[in-house]
Formats: sequence, C-alpha cells, structure tokens
Amino acid sequence: MDFALYGQLWRRRPVRKLLLVAMVARLPHSAAGILLTLHVVQTLGLGYGAAGAVAAVLTIGIAVGAPWRGRRVDTAGLRVALIPSIVAEAVVWAIAPHLNYPGLLAAALVGGMFALPIFSVVRQSLGVMTTAAQRRTAFALDSICTEVTFMVGPALAALVAVQLSTTVGLTAVGLSAALAGLALVWFNPPTRSGQPGAVANEGDEACESDVAAGVESAESPAPTEVAAGQADGASGLRRLVGRTRGGLAWLTIGVVVVLVVAAGAGIVLSGTDVGIVAVLRGHGEGEQLGVVFFAWCLASLVGGLVYGAMTRKVHPLVLLLLMAALTTPMGFASDVWSLALLSLPAGLLCAPTLSAASEAVASLVDEARRGEAMGWYGSALTAGTALGSPFTGLMIDTTGPWAGFVGIGVVGVVLCAVGLLAQAVRRRRRAAVGRVS
Repeated sequence: MDFALYGQLWRRRPVRKLLLVAMVARLPHSAAGILLTLHVVQTLGLGYGAAGAVAAVLTIGIAVGAPWRGRRVDTAGLRVALIPSIVAEAVVWAIAPHLNYPGLLAAALVGGMFALPIFSVVRQSLGVMTTAAQRRTAFALDSICTEVTFMVGPALAALVAVQLSTTVGLTAVGLSAALAGLALVWFNPPTRSGQPGAVANEGDEACESDVAAGVESAESPAPTEVAAGQADGASGLRRLVGRTRGGLAWLTIGVVVVLVVAAGAGIVLSGTDVGIVAVLRGHGEGEQLGVVFFAWCLASLVGGLVYGAMTRKVHPLVLLLLMAALTTPMGFASDVWSLALLSLPAGLLCAPTLSAASEAVASLVDEARRGEAMGWYGSALTAGTALGSPFTGLMIDTTGPWAGFVGIGVVGVVLCAVGLLAQAVRRRRRAAVGRVS
C-alpha cells in the first residue's frame, strides 16, 4: 500500500478543486433520499412501500436521463449540458413537497431525468485529469470525499425534517442543487483530453490493461475461433450492436459485468437507507438517524482509503458479495448503537465496491465514449436503487424492519453468486476452446 499517492493527488490544485466542488454539489442529493422517505411516511402518512416507490421513480428518472445527459456532455460540452439541470432542480423540488402522492411521483420522475449529473461528470473529469496509474487512487479519493458528504447530508436531513419540516428540506435541496450546478459551470472541469486541466496519458494502454485485468471478460485474448465468431456469439453480437444507431461497440462483456455490479450495489445501498430509517423509527429513535449514517459512511471512508492505497486488484463482484452478506446482520439491531456497530463491516466495502467498478469502466471504455459509458454506469446504479427501495419497503411493511436488511442481503449474495458462477463457466469454456485449437 502506498498512502503517499493520496497526498500527490491532493496537492494538485485542479484535482483538489474538483473534489471540493463535488462534495458541495453532492450534499443536496445526499439529503434528498432521507427527506423523501420521511416526507412520504411522516408528512403524507403513508407506508415505507409508498416511500420506496417514490425513490424508485426518482431513480428510474435518473436512469433514463443519465445516458443521454452523459452523451450531451461528450458532444456539447459540460456547461451547455448542465443548464437544463440547474433550472429543473430549482423548479421541481420547490413544487414537489406541495403535491399529493401521485403528483409527487410525477415530480420525482421529472426531477430524476434532469438531476444534476454530478457523479458521472466528476468521474469522467478525474479520468482525464489523472493518468491510468493514478486512477484507482483518484476514484478512491473521490469516494472518500463522497462519504464525508454522506456523513453530513442524512444527519442534516433528519434534523431539518424534525425541527422544521420535510417541505422546507426538499425546497432547500432543489435550491442547493441548482447553486451546485452553477458552481460546476463556473469551474468547468475538463471532460476530454486536450482541454485545459487534462493530462497527457502516455502509456495508458499498457496501464489500462493492467488495471482492468481483474474484470474477467475483455482483457484475456479470446481464442481465434471466438474472435472470428465461430465459437462464441459475443463477437457477432458486438459487431451487430456497433452498427446500431449511436453505436454501442464499447459495451463489451467486461462492461456488462461492471453494470451488473453497479445495479447490485444500488439494490444493497438503497435498501440499507430505507432499512435504517425503518429500524430507528420502529424503536422511537428517528432523530438519531445521523449517528448510524455517520458510522456507516465513516466505515466506507476508511475502506475507500485502504482500497485506494492497495496495489492488488480485487474483483468488483467479490467486493459486492462481501458487502451484501455483511448487510444482513443489520436487521437484528435492537437500538441506535447496535445498528451503528453492525453497519461498520458492510460500510467498509461500500466505497471499494463503487471505486473498483468505476475504475473498470474508465479502463474498459475509450475516452471518446467514456461520458456515455459513465452515464450507463450511473443508470445501472440507479436502476438497482429503483429496485432496492420499494423491495425493502415492501419487506418492512409486510414482515418488519429486520426483513428489509435480510432481503437485500440475500438478493445481493444470490446476484453475485450467479455472476461469479457464470464467469467460472465462461473461463472453462475458453480453456476448452483453447485446447481444441
């Protein structure tokens, strides 16, 4: 491990500036999920299933909007691409808390489609502001900064909801997100090589193949028969996809694996959000939400710090498997302190899982299409969130708060087990084809 890499990156003023702006920009959205859940349950008087449905609609909107928003960044530039988000964030979230439940669902969908694409923009910018050898540390540093934001956001959301109202909180989220968008427009970080602030990534091809080797799929050369399309349909599918409008030739099997990891992480993380709220409210300790989220995010920060300093690669599927398995015991917490303690093991894997997946996308996709790829990565993550929130809410409403954690933990483990099994079968088939040739 080499922790000095963090210092080297932090001393670079453009990188430091980007990370600080990103922390501020992510703060409103880190509070939005808790505020929406509390607004539906506390202000509208509905159940956790209904709250999960709002979160699902919001994330479906983000999933629909992220790819074309990422493509817009690639083609029109960051400043032009951000203008619709700045306007929509301020308007939608000023109106949403005054609507009934069906109206709130519609507002959440529109708000999601035009949400500030802070995640994909920051990761895309870091991809061109650092060399391939620095990218793992850069993405881990970004995850650490994100965890700091999520230590503050949910606690602030709970405080505003209890002391003021969820209406005030959601309105503040919209205005803050719009101001964050203006800050990004002012900073205008690079998203392509050749732009001010981007670095020349000499020798990236060699570095990228090393960095991405942990993602089984595109990195090991396929046998000649496979490459010719005679023994494996993947190459033919890739050529067919490449001819479709817009071109998805970058969507290799390796990228698909990463998208599956992102979706699984979304399921586990969004379910954990809803589960924490339900468990604490069930014990009459809803005002202590900030304690648990602080502990959970602090553990993720530590995990991200260690992962970013590691030189050994860990497959994203393995990280997700461990995170899902360690989330299950959180359902057996009896109070705020036991829940905070049980959140630590799973929290340690949050930032490493997302960092490993982001690193893989950056290494597997050409720079010219990286913004679109990051948009699809964000869509996969938010699609998982769209599934995780209502599923957890349904488990909570029908069985109890503990069932939410157990449910998402089991789903995550099964998803990873299937993914790892599929990769093992694929490796054996490649080896068999290699022996025949």
